[in-house]
Amino acid sequence: MKLIVGLGNPGIEYQFSPHNLGFLAVDRIAGDLKIEVRNRLCRALTARVVIEGVPVLLAKPETYMNLSGLSVRELVEKHEVVPEADLIVIQDELDFPLGTLRIHTRRSSAGHNGIESIIDALGTNDFLRIRIGVAPEHKVEDGQRYLLAPMRKADLKVMDEVLDTAAEAVRVILKDGPAAAMNRFNRKVEGTRD
Repeated sequence: MKLIVGLGNPGIEYQFSPHNLGFLAVDRIAGDLKIEVRNRLCRALTARVVIEGVPVLLAKPETYMNLSGLSVRELVEKHEVVPEADLIVIQDELDFPLGTLRIHTRRSSAGHNGIESIIDALGTNDFLRIRIGVAPEHKVEDGQRYLLAPMRKADLKVMDEVLDTAAEAVRVILKDGPAAAMNRFNRKVEGTRD
Protein backbone atom coordinates (compact mmCIF):
# COMPACT_ATOMS: atom_id res chain seq x y z
CA MET A 1 0.00 0.00 0.00
CA LYS A 2 1.12 3.55 -0.79
CA LEU A 3 0.55 6.29 1.76
CA ILE A 4 -0.09 9.74 0.29
CA VAL A 5 -0.07 12.48 2.92
CA GLY A 6 -1.12 16.04 2.22
CA LEU A 7 0.15 18.60 4.73
CA GLY A 8 -1.94 21.41 6.15
CA ASN A 9 -3.81 22.69 9.17
CA PRO A 10 -7.31 21.61 10.19
CA GLY A 11 -9.96 24.31 10.54
CA ILE A 12 -12.04 26.38 8.15
CA GLU A 13 -9.87 29.47 8.75
CA TYR A 14 -6.91 27.73 7.11
CA GLN A 15 -8.79 25.89 4.35
CA PHE A 16 -7.64 28.02 1.40
CA SER A 17 -4.32 29.26 2.76
CA PRO A 18 -1.03 28.58 0.94
CA HIS A 19 0.09 26.32 3.81
CA ASN A 20 -2.86 23.99 3.08
CA LEU A 21 -1.90 23.07 -0.47
CA GLY A 22 -1.17 19.50 0.64
CA PHE A 23 -4.70 19.11 2.05
CA LEU A 24 -6.17 20.66 -1.10
CA ALA A 25 -4.15 18.31 -3.32
CA VAL A 26 -5.36 15.23 -1.42
CA ASP A 27 -8.93 16.54 -1.68
CA ARG A 28 -8.45 17.02 -5.43
CA ILE A 29 -7.19 13.44 -5.84
CA ALA A 30 -10.15 12.17 -3.82
CA GLY A 31 -12.61 14.37 -5.67
CA ASP A 32 -11.38 13.04 -9.02
CA LEU A 33 -12.27 9.57 -7.68
CA LYS A 34 -15.65 10.78 -6.32
CA ILE A 35 -14.80 10.06 -2.69
CA GLU A 36 -14.26 12.11 0.48
CA VAL A 37 -11.31 11.98 2.86
CA ARG A 38 -13.22 11.70 6.13
CA ASN A 39 -12.38 8.48 8.03
CA ARG A 40 -10.52 9.22 11.26
CA LEU A 41 -7.41 7.08 11.70
CA CYS A 42 -4.08 7.73 13.46
CA ARG A 43 -4.92 11.40 14.11
CA ALA A 44 -5.69 11.99 10.42
CA LEU A 45 -8.62 12.12 8.04
CA THR A 46 -8.14 9.24 5.60
CA ALA A 47 -9.64 7.43 2.61
CA ARG A 48 -8.71 4.16 0.92
CA VAL A 49 -8.59 4.28 -2.87
CA VAL A 50 -7.05 2.50 -5.84
CA ILE A 51 -5.10 4.68 -8.27
CA GLU A 52 -3.55 3.18 -11.41
CA GLY A 53 -4.22 -0.26 -9.93
CA VAL A 54 -2.29 0.56 -6.74
CA PRO A 55 -3.95 0.48 -3.27
CA VAL A 56 -3.50 3.89 -1.67
CA LEU A 57 -4.30 5.44 1.69
CA LEU A 58 -4.89 9.19 1.37
CA ALA A 59 -4.30 11.11 4.61
CA LYS A 60 -4.61 14.64 5.99
CA PRO A 61 -3.03 14.83 9.47
CA GLU A 62 -5.16 16.68 12.02
CA THR A 63 -2.21 17.36 14.33
CA TYR A 64 -1.55 20.80 12.80
CA MET A 65 1.38 21.37 10.48
CA ASN A 66 4.18 21.54 13.05
CA LEU A 67 3.27 18.11 14.49
CA SER A 68 2.50 16.31 11.20
CA GLY A 69 5.10 13.67 12.00
CA LEU A 70 3.08 12.32 14.93
CA SER A 71 0.24 11.27 12.64
CA VAL A 72 2.50 10.15 9.79
CA ARG A 73 4.55 7.90 12.09
CA GLU A 74 1.36 6.24 13.38
CA LEU A 75 0.08 5.71 9.83
CA VAL A 76 3.44 4.30 8.68
CA GLU A 77 3.59 1.89 11.63
CA LYS A 78 -0.06 0.78 11.46
CA HIS A 79 0.08 0.04 7.73
CA GLU A 80 3.70 -1.20 7.66
CA VAL A 81 4.59 1.42 5.08
CA VAL A 82 8.24 1.59 4.02
CA PRO A 83 8.86 5.37 3.76
CA GLU A 84 11.53 5.23 1.03
CA ALA A 85 9.30 3.10 -1.22
CA ASP A 86 5.71 3.83 -0.23
CA LEU A 87 5.37 7.31 1.31
CA ILE A 88 4.50 10.39 -0.77
CA VAL A 89 4.12 13.73 1.02
CA ILE A 90 2.50 16.72 -0.71
CA GLN A 91 3.53 20.09 0.71
CA ASP A 92 3.55 23.82 0.03
CA GLU A 93 6.94 25.36 -0.81
CA LEU A 94 7.64 29.03 -0.13
CA ASP A 95 10.99 28.80 -2.00
CA PHE A 96 9.23 28.13 -5.34
CA PRO A 97 7.12 30.58 -7.36
CA LEU A 98 3.36 30.30 -7.11
CA GLY A 99 2.03 27.42 -9.19
CA THR A 100 5.28 25.53 -9.79
CA LEU A 101 5.64 21.87 -8.87
CA ARG A 102 8.72 19.77 -8.19
CA ILE A 103 9.17 16.17 -7.09
CA HIS A 104 12.10 15.27 -4.82
CA THR A 105 13.37 12.62 -2.46
CA ARG A 106 16.07 12.59 0.23
CA ARG A 107 16.04 16.33 0.88
CA SER A 108 16.28 18.39 4.02
CA SER A 109 13.17 20.11 5.32
CA ALA A 110 14.41 23.46 3.88
CA GLY A 111 12.78 25.08 6.92
CA HIS A 112 9.33 23.56 6.34
CA ASN A 113 8.03 22.69 9.82
CA GLY A 114 5.69 19.92 8.65
CA ILE A 115 8.48 18.16 6.75
CA GLU A 116 10.88 18.67 9.67
CA SER A 117 8.33 17.00 11.97
CA ILE A 118 8.00 14.02 9.60
CA ILE A 119 11.79 13.64 9.23
CA ASP A 120 12.18 13.74 13.03
CA ALA A 121 9.34 11.27 13.61
CA LEU A 122 10.48 8.76 10.98
CA GLY A 123 14.22 9.20 11.50
CA THR A 124 14.74 9.57 7.74
CA ASN A 125 14.37 12.11 4.95
CA ASP A 126 14.20 9.30 2.38
CA PHE A 127 10.62 9.66 1.17
CA LEU A 128 9.07 11.20 -1.94
CA ARG A 129 7.86 14.79 -1.77
CA ILE A 130 5.68 16.75 -4.16
CA ARG A 131 6.49 20.40 -3.49
CA ILE A 132 3.98 22.98 -4.71
CA GLY A 133 5.28 26.53 -5.03
CA VAL A 134 3.35 29.23 -3.18
CA ALA A 135 5.76 32.19 -3.24
CA PRO A 136 4.07 35.42 -4.37
CA GLU A 137 5.54 37.63 -7.08
CA HIS A 138 6.58 40.24 -4.52
CA LYS A 139 8.63 39.49 -1.43
CA VAL A 140 6.56 39.24 1.75
CA GLU A 141 7.73 40.64 5.07
CA ASP A 142 6.12 37.94 7.20
CA GLY A 143 6.24 34.50 5.54
CA GLN A 144 4.28 32.79 8.31
CA ARG A 145 1.43 35.30 8.13
CA TYR A 146 1.32 34.93 4.32
CA LEU A 147 1.24 31.11 4.54
CA LEU A 148 -1.67 31.09 6.99
CA ALA A 149 -3.80 33.82 5.35
CA PRO A 150 -6.48 33.06 2.74
CA MET A 151 -5.22 33.15 -0.85
CA ARG A 152 -6.34 35.89 -3.22
CA LYS A 153 -8.81 35.01 -5.99
CA ALA A 154 -6.13 35.30 -8.69
CA ASP A 155 -3.86 32.95 -6.72
CA LEU A 156 -6.69 30.46 -6.23
CA LYS A 157 -7.09 30.23 -10.01
CA VAL A 158 -3.37 29.41 -10.39
CA MET A 159 -3.62 26.90 -7.54
CA ASP A 160 -6.63 25.21 -9.14
CA GLU A 161 -4.47 24.38 -12.15
CA VAL A 162 -1.49 23.18 -10.11
CA LEU A 163 -3.76 20.92 -8.03
CA ASP A 164 -4.71 19.15 -11.26
CA THR A 165 -0.99 18.85 -12.04
CA ALA A 166 -0.30 17.43 -8.57
CA ALA A 167 -3.03 14.82 -9.02
CA GLU A 168 -1.56 13.89 -12.41
CA ALA A 169 1.94 13.68 -10.87
CA VAL A 170 0.63 11.18 -8.31
CA ARG A 171 -0.85 9.05 -11.10
CA VAL A 172 2.45 9.09 -13.01
CA ILE A 173 4.43 8.19 -9.86
CA LEU A 174 2.13 5.22 -9.19
CA LYS A 175 2.00 4.05 -12.81
CA ASP A 176 5.51 4.74 -14.13
CA GLY A 177 7.61 5.37 -11.00
CA PRO A 178 9.20 8.39 -9.33
CA ALA A 179 12.02 8.82 -11.89
CA ALA A 180 9.55 9.09 -14.77
CA ALA A 181 7.49 11.60 -12.79
CA MET A 182 10.57 13.69 -11.97
CA ASN A 183 11.59 13.73 -15.64
CA ARG A 184 8.13 14.88 -16.64
CA PHE A 185 7.28 17.40 -13.92
CA ASN A 186 10.59 18.84 -12.66
CA ARG A 187 11.42 21.86 -14.74
CA LYS A 188 14.02 24.33 -13.55
CA VAL A 189 12.39 27.60 -12.68
CA GLU A 190 14.42 30.80 -12.57
CA GLY A 191 15.10 32.12 -9.09
CA THR A 192 14.27 28.94 -7.19
CA ARG A 193 16.34 27.13 -4.62
CA ASP A 194 16.29 23.35 -4.68
